[in-house]
Amino acid sequence: MTTTAELADFALSVSYKELSEDVREELKKRVLDSIGIAVGALGADAIDSVRATCTELESDGPCRLWGTDRTASPVGAAMYNTALTRYLDYMDSFLAPGETPHPSDNIGSVIACAEAADRTGRELLAGIGVAYEVQGELAWNAPVRDRGYDHVTHTVLSAATGAGVVRELNREQLRNAIGIAGTAHNALRVTRTGGINEWKGIASANAARNAVYSVVLAAHGMEGPTNLFEGQKGWKQIISGAFDVSLDPECERVFDTMTKRYVAETYAQSAVEAIIELAESHDIDPETVESIHLDTFAGAKLIIGGGEGSRYEVETKAQADHSLPYMLAAALIDRQLTNDAYESERITRDDVQTLLRTVTVEEDEEFTERFERGEMPARIAVELEDGTTHRAETGDFSGHPNNPMSWEQIEEKFTTMTDGRYDQSRQQEIIDTVRTLEEHDVRDLTRLLER
Repeated sequence: MTTTAELADFALSVSYKELSEDVREELKKRVLDSIGIAVGALGADAIDSVRATCTELESDGPCRLWGTDRTASPVGAAMYNTALTRYLDYMDSFLAPGETPHPSDNIGSVIACAEAADRTGRELLAGIGVAYEVQGELAWNAPVRDRGYDHVTHTVLSAATGAGVVRELNREQLRNAIGIAGTAHNALRVTRTGGINEWKGIASANAARNAVYSVVLAAHGMEGPTNLFEGQKGWKQIISGAFDVSLDPECERVFDTMTKRYVAETYAQSAVEAIIELAESHDIDPETVESIHLDTFAGAKLIIGGGEGSRYEVETKAQADHSLPYMLAAALIDRQLTNDAYESERITRDDVQTLLRTVTVEEDEEFTERFERGEMPARIAVELEDGTTHRAETGDFSGHPNNPMSWEQIEEKFTTMTDGRYDQSRQQEIIDTVRTLEEHDVRDLTRLLER
């Protein structure tokens, strides 16, 4: 049995009726969360670049480009809509010891293929469940970060599997789609090291596009290497090393996925929550702060704490949302961390630029062990000019799998992100449609996402 066969057999075994009510509810939460984040990203420069590219190359199609009056092919829609859900760095994250991908990166692909094929909400939820399960299993068992590959190398596989299900590929077609996607589209981690650039927020959209293109090719008879993983010079030999998967048709990996309370990189969530609570409880005046010190786990130190390049030179949004020094300084000053923190004028202001240079970040080996057991610990120490030191420690945050966000919190986040774009009537209609998604066709939802 090859791994492409395992993935295909698993995907074809998943059905909405076999998903528990709790799994269905969590998947619907992720859909609403992703749509709200997407609407909030409309108008960003990088998003406009993707939109201009999609509309230049495609004049029409069966799929809505969210937040616009334009349509495109499933390929173009997957690219654009995934860019929207990912760009703000406000999306969900799967917490594995050696990898932290964003399963919501799959939603744009699955919705695009479901919309093009006029599928039901039940079929959509099953396809998203498939994608989340594959993404989580690969992240947990086949991390690629330390081998120099980006986590969207997993996403192209999970998105192709989920999108292939709603496209109703048969077993061999699905194996071919996975083989094409995993052979041709392996992304390098260079985009998240050194000086961070805008491609960091668009790489998963490119993976989504490639995944859907692979699915459509396979649907029209294109063969791919179905020995993708085990073959000579294949994925296990070159990309990941040896691994096994244990895929669950009940798709419960969604429970290991966190949602974000703050507009910040995944590993910053605990530290940001702690420093805001510290600033508020002690009414800390930022101008009196001498230094800020964070003890954290290895992944946070590596990715956003300086392990893969300096995080003190912060001039752009892409650099700011991957800099613990910037995020902690901005959160302490503003006592919040929203989209406003990533406006160019805010990033370059003297108060935050001065304060971020007082921040130090160190790995605590015990915290690394606790992270591997399912926590996200952080310890903050804020020293003032008069020698007073305020401290706070936390093991997780609101949105962590140990402390998941409720429907009400997700709805509040959605409303906040869509204010100014949709009126209250449209907001409520989208919320109601997602909460009862099994009673609708996918196009009932995407029609609500027009301009």
